[in-house]
Amino acid sequence: MHGFVKLIVVGGLLLIVPIALSIDDDWEAVNSKVIRLYYEGKYTQALKLGIQCLSQAEKAFGSEHVNVAKASNNLGLIYKRLANYKQAYALYRRSLSIREKTHGKDHFLVVTSLNNLAELAKAQADYKQAELLFKRSLSIREKHLGFEHPKVAVSLNNLAGVYVAQGRYGKAGPFYERAMRICEKAFDANHPSIGKLQNNLGALYARQKKNDKAEVCYGRALTIYKNQYGQEHPETASVLNNMAAFYHGKKQYGRAEELCKEALRIREVSLGAGHPATAESLNNLGSISESQGKLVDAEVLYGRAFEIWQRSLGAGHPQVVLVLENMLGCSRKKGDGKRVKELERLLEESKGVGTLLGKE
Repeated sequence: MHGFVKLIVVGGLLLIVPIALSIDDDWEAVNSKVIRLYYEGKYTQALKLGIQCLSQAEKAFGSEHVNVAKASNNLGLIYKRLANYKQAYALYRRSLSIREKTHGKDHFLVVTSLNNLAELAKAQADYKQAELLFKRSLSIREKHLGFEHPKVAVSLNNLAGVYVAQGRYGKAGPFYERAMRICEKAFDANHPSIGKLQNNLGALYARQKKNDKAEVCYGRALTIYKNQYGQEHPETASVLNNMAAFYHGKKQYGRAEELCKEALRIREVSLGAGHPATAESLNNLGSISESQGKLVDAEVLYGRAFEIWQRSLGAGHPQVVLVLENMLGCSRKKGDGKRVKELERLLEESKGVGTLLGKE
C-alpha cells in the first residue's frame, strides 16, 4: 500500500539535446512553461499546453526531430500523472524510437525514455519488464557518467522500487543505500532527491519492521518535501500516505487516520477524485477504519477505491485484487454471506485477467 510512488523520473523533463537546426524561441518558451506547470502540480493546464507544444514541434521541426521526442516524453509524463496510461505508453514509445534512431540505442539521452517506460510497466505491475528497462538504463548511465553520478542514483532508486514492489526487500536495500550515498555527496541535505530516497527508505524499513529507522526517514522526507514543494503537492501527500500506513501498522489508529485523511485531501485536490493515487488513500483509510471496527465506513471507502482502480488500472491489476480482498474480509466480518459470495466470484475473475499495456 505504500506509494512510492514513484520515483516517476520527474527529472526526465529537463533534457538538454544537441540540435542541428536553430530552435524557434516561441516553441522553447512553450516547452519551458509546460515543464513549470508540471513541477507546480498544475497537470490539467500542463496537459493542454503540452498538446500544443507537441503539435508545434511537429510543424516546426518534422515528425522525427529530437524536439518531438522531448515534447512526446513530457506529454507522456503528464498523461501518466493523470493515470492515462495508454496515451502515456504511446508517447513514451514514440520518444524512445526517435531517440534510438537519432542517437543510437546506448546513448545516454535514450535513458529518459527507458526510465519512463519502466515506470509505466511498474505501474501496470509488469515488474519483469520494468526491471529489464531499469537495468538497461543503469548500465548506460554508469557507462557514460561513471558510478557516482546523481543520475546513476536515480536508476538505483528506480530498480530498488521494483524490488520493493515484488517484496524483495533484501535486494532493494543496498540499491537505496548506494543511491543515498551518491546523493548526499552531490546535494545539500534538503534536496528533493534526498527527500525521495528518505521516503522510499522509510517505506522499506517499515516493511522490514525497522520502525525507528522508518520514522526518522519519514520525518526527514516530510520536512524536505514541505520546504521544496509545499503542503499541497502530491509528493508531500505520498509521504503522508506512507506515514499513515506506518502508524496503522503500529496500531496508532488516530494518528494514522489523521495523516491518511490529509493525504487523501491533497490527492483529491491536486490529482483528482478518480486518480489511482487517490484510490490508494481511500483503500488505506478503509483499512484503518476496518481496524477500528468501523465496518460500514470501511466498506464505502473500499468500494470507492475499487471503482477507481478497476476503471484506471484494469480488472486484473494487483491493486484491484488487493482492494477486493479487503472488501471480502470486511464482508466476512459483517457476516454478509450474499456479499461474500459475490466478492469471491469477483476476486476469482480479477485474478484471471491480464492488464499489461505492452512489451518493449
